[in-house]
Parts: sequence; structure tokens; C-alpha cells
Amino acid sequence: MAKETKTSILNAAETLFAQQGYAHTSMRTITTYADVNLASVNYHFGSKKNLIQQVLKRYFDILMPQFDEVLHQFEVEKGAKGIESLFLSLVSPMMTLSQVRPNGTELFVQLLGRGYTETQGHLRRFIMTSYGATVANLIATIRRCLPDVNEDELFWRMHFALGSFVFSMASSEALTEIAQADFDEQVDIKAVIMHMVPFVSYGIAGPK
Repeated sequence: MAKETKTSILNAAETLFAQQGYAHTSMRTITTYADVNLASVNYHFGSKKNLIQQVLKRYFDILMPQFDEVLHQFEVEKGAKGIESLFLSLVSPMMTLSQVRPNGTELFVQLLGRGYTETQGHLRRFIMTSYGATVANLIATIRRCLPDVNEDELFWRMHFALGSFVFSMASSEALTEIAQADFDEQVDIKAVIMHMVPFVSYGIAGPK
């Protein structure tokens, strides 16, 4: 019963955070949506910040070990082709996030984007404390693909690439509807990502 209650709270919080954002979602709204009392939330999570972190932890615990495996096996190629190859190798791990919830990939990126745009500093600390080795390895691999791009320039390129990715994933439902209406093209979330990878790759790797 306790496990079911905890899962219900996580699912409710995740849905509301993705829809409304972290700051605009109150604990009372979460308890109403999950049909539990505030004492249950406090018992299982202690605070709203911890609840936010635990919502994302469900995804990171599936994703990061797979990223580690991909990065361990990846053969670095310099330039845009290398970046594109790297990002394509990360698509399959991203798609496994449906193990957590239906449409898990979209939800995860929306949640990550919320933390990014709402300046949830505790989330960055949580990610770097819990998964910092994987993040550092990913960034190091990108740098090995782009040895001629200096560190500050790479920061900006990755910032803009992440923004494109978050926006595209957050609006993926609208994109699929437009593709169907305007081009008679039926696409799913994986197809959206596959369209986006070359664009993001060449944005990161292109000349200044």
C-alpha cells in the first residue's frame, strides 16, 4: 500500500510539473490530484524539492547506465559527423524511458526543460551529485569530437542545442499534428528526434 501511494504521488507530481511547471504546482494541488493527504507526501518525500528530484530520478536511473555503456563503446570521429553519430547512439536509450510512464521520453524532456527554464538550482546539484560522472563523460566525448572549438564557444553551442531539443520535445505533439496536416506525414516521437539530430549536430559543430 505504501509503495502504491508513493507511486501515485510521483505520477501525479510528474504530470502536474510537466503541465504547469515546478514553481506553479503546489503541494496541495499534487495531493488533490493523487487523492492523498499532505502527511503522505511529507512521509515519503519530505519536501517539494526532494519530490521534484525523485520524479526525475526514476528516469535518470534508467537512462544514465545506458549512456555510460554507449559512451564506453563510442569511437570518436571529429567534426559534425562525429557529433551526429554520438547523438544518434543516444536515441535508443532515450526511447526506453517509456518503461517509467507512457510517453516517458517526452515527459522526461519536458521536466528537464522546466528545471532549465525555471532555474531550479537544486536540480543541477542533484544531477551533478548523482550522475556527474556520466555528464562529464558525455561532455568530454563531445569535446574530443570538436578539438578545435574552444570551451566557452562550446558552452554556448550546447546551450542553444539543448534549448532547441527541449522546445522541440515539449511541442512534439503539435509538430506531429502539423506534419500530418501539412505533409501527410505520420511521425512519432522517435521520428521527431531523428529529424532534429542533424540540425543540432551541425549547430554544435559548425564554424563560428
